[in-house]
Amino acid sequence: MPVQAGPGTEALAEPPAPLAPRVRLWPALSAVYRAQLSRARVARIPLLFVATFQSLGIMVLMRGVVDGGPESRAVVAGSSVLVVAFVALNLLAQYFGQLRAGGGLDHYATLPVPAAAVVLGAAGAYASFTVPGVLVTAVAGGLLYQLPLSGLWVLAAVVPLAGAALAGLGAALGLLAPRPELATLCGQLGMSAALLLGVLPGGQLPGPVSLLRDLLPSTYGVEALARGFQARPDWGHAGLDLGVCAAVGVASLALATWAYRRAAVR
Repeated sequence: MPVQAGPGTEALAEPPAPLAPRVRLWPALSAVYRAQLSRARVARIPLLFVATFQSLGIMVLMRGVVDGGPESRAVVAGSSVLVVAFVALNLLAQYFGQLRAGGGLDHYATLPVPAAAVVLGAAGAYASFTVPGVLVTAVAGGLLYQLPLSGLWVLAAVVPLAGAALAGLGAALGLLAPRPELATLCGQLGMSAALLLGVLPGGQLPGPVSLLRDLLPSTYGVEALARGFQARPDWGHAGLDLGVCAAVGVASLALATWAYRRAAVR
């Protein structure tokens, strides 16, 4: 016989099914990284060619002005890191700005993945996407200015550390900008700052401009790479530059993660 509903019937009802457990950080980060890298490979290859061609053009133009010495190392190192700034800062700011405006953050918010995995996965994919362009620019610049190439192995540290710092900054700009147009503008301004302040030697800049150059995250990657073009590189100072770049990268990625959580709950 059917059981009549009574005062204690609610207690006999089955509890709701538990939600799926959240994925741990590293598996989630790996999945987001692979998905973003696949997407970037299809959609961003033409823009990577533009970034590389732009940096090569700057080095060729500066060849008529700069003859050698520290200035040539600054030009080649700044042009190489500019490829990272174009992709990791400019394009990532546009990507997160469009993702926020188009409701894409709602999709990520429904997935059982940590916010840090989304930010770090996208930032890592965009930063790794710059490796071919940076390598081509650095080698071509070294040959053009007749610089020693034996210290180019420092790119293995410069690209991920400068890429992390610039990608975190780009993601934060895209997530904090109220409109995607402003995110694009901020990304363009950041890339222009990396161009103007990264290619010129720091010792020849006025005091206020030199201070702005020191506040730019990519500056320390440029300095470390420029030391690698010396006949006798000062690896101690290069290590300090990379340490500052790493600290800025951690701070910028933490800021981007906070900005993602803030944008996702709105």
